[in-house]
Amino acid sequence: MAAAKNISIEETVEIARKCWFKFKKVSILALYTPFVVCLASGTLKIETLQHFIAQNSYYLKAFAKGYEAAIECTDDDDAKVGLSEMRKNVMKELEMQDTVIQEWDSDMVKKCALNPGTVKYTDFLLATTSGKIEGVKTATLATPFERTKLAAYILGAMVPGIRLYAYLGKELLVFLAGETTHPYKRIIENYASEGFEGLALQNESWLDKLSVSLTGEELDIIEKLYQQAMKLELGFLLAQPLDQKSVIPISREHNPSEERLVIFFNFDMTCTAVDSSAILAEIAIISAPKSGENQPENELVRLSSADLRSTWEDLSKQYTEEYEQCIDTMLFGEKAENFDYERLHKALEQLSDFEKRANTRVSESGVLKGLNLEDIKRAGERMILRDGCNNFFHSIIKNEHLNADIHVLSYCWCGDLIRSAFSSGVLDVLNVHANEFIFEENLSTGEIVKKVESPIDKIQAFSKILNNCSNDKKNLTVHVGDTASDLLCLLQADIGIVLNPSSSLTRVGNHFGVSFIPLFPGIVEKQKISAAGDDSSRWNRLSGVLYTVSSWSEIHAFILGST
Repeated sequence: MAAAKNISIEETVEIARKCWFKFKKVSILALYTPFVVCLASGTLKIETLQHFIAQNSYYLKAFAKGYEAAIECTDDDDAKVGLSEMRKNVMKELEMQDTVIQEWDSDMVKKCALNPGTVKYTDFLLATTSGKIEGVKTATLATPFERTKLAAYILGAMVPGIRLYAYLGKELLVFLAGETTHPYKRIIENYASEGFEGLALQNESWLDKLSVSLTGEELDIIEKLYQQAMKLELGFLLAQPLDQKSVIPISREHNPSEERLVIFFNFDMTCTAVDSSAILAEIAIISAPKSGENQPENELVRLSSADLRSTWEDLSKQYTEEYEQCIDTMLFGEKAENFDYERLHKALEQLSDFEKRANTRVSESGVLKGLNLEDIKRAGERMILRDGCNNFFHSIIKNEHLNADIHVLSYCWCGDLIRSAFSSGVLDVLNVHANEFIFEENLSTGEIVKKVESPIDKIQAFSKILNNCSNDKKNLTVHVGDTASDLLCLLQADIGIVLNPSSSLTRVGNHFGVSFIPLFPGIVEKQKISAAGDDSSRWNRLSGVLYTVSSWSEIHAFILGST
């Protein structure tokens, strides 16, 4: 039997907060469900909301039973009082929902049967209250002392739902601003209220208190219950019947026999947390001979590791300084009042000239001479991609209902590094457009085959790819990037998505009239326009609008859905 981990009080008092941040990605997926988007836009059909209210009543009844079980299990008198208050709040919520139902004067809600999403969560919660928990032997909960742990487990299965709805309420509250007639104002304000936030905090506080004495393994069980509850809450939102058109996910209306989804993306800092040039330089420095060390005959003469590091630091410093100077020069002219693609294109030609000069300096410096191809591939395989990136592309590939092409447009000096980073099942469909090293017997000569060095090279490659696509299908293009080098491709794509935009991208974009809109509010606005029958709800290239996101999870939910 494994020894229990020693956990201090400081580590346990915030188990609720720890779990929320650990599994918050699910809350983003919940935000991007068609049900929530339609609710935020005010276009949700009243019948759908009535169905939601009816299903939520089953939830609340299960919560009431959960509190009853937790009260029975705990030997903490304060907890008994606090949890009793929580149960009273649930009963008040049920009464409020009954009032809403009476105002709608509809008996459809009363006749509404449980849907699969409701059944899965309520069954999960009721199983938890009875002690049927994965990783816990029911027999171990027989003693009064052991049963006190069950109260914490029950709250671990209940707290996520309350916190999730408080989060959704606050996220949707912004859409009530200036809206005097939003049909779901009351619902959104309820979940966004200080009272509901207080309810979430109280439940989290009791979970923290009841978890203080738990071992590490027992806290792991709470984490698993919390994660499962979050997934089931997401499933509940996805299970709501939506008999209306939704602008997301965009794959929903995709017809593979007539359409092609073409996804372009940048590699460095969009998919990775570290720039590939730094990785390649580090490989060169580590594998270089030490100062005074004799180099084997018949091998390329290389700089010592010390000289290499010094040279690389000088090159990096020069690049950073001149890059900022180049950006400042591009922004010297008058700021555009409206989106001006032609002026932007002309300005980025200056950046293109700078990037090519910088690459030439690198080639001539000798820092990339003698890199072993196998070392590069191993480094690529070990690269840590941004959370959700790899999963997104795997999901694209596995989706049999999508006709999709995937293209990387990257300044990376060595395409082999990119290909090895995506070697786990993605390589067969991933098209890499990058620069390449020249190798002699698996050792780089230091020369770069320059294919994609600049913003102009990127947009030319982008256009060439689309021109080479067969004309029998309509293309819907998406580009994901994060730097100024991506701007032209982002704007030429039907949908340009900026992931954690760099300061240079926003500075240049703003100067030439580009608008940056967070993706979720942009989707909600599109939903409003679509519901009104306005044709402008379609995604169009060269609109001058780019959509910002903070994670690949948002991109995944937007394109593929939240499953």
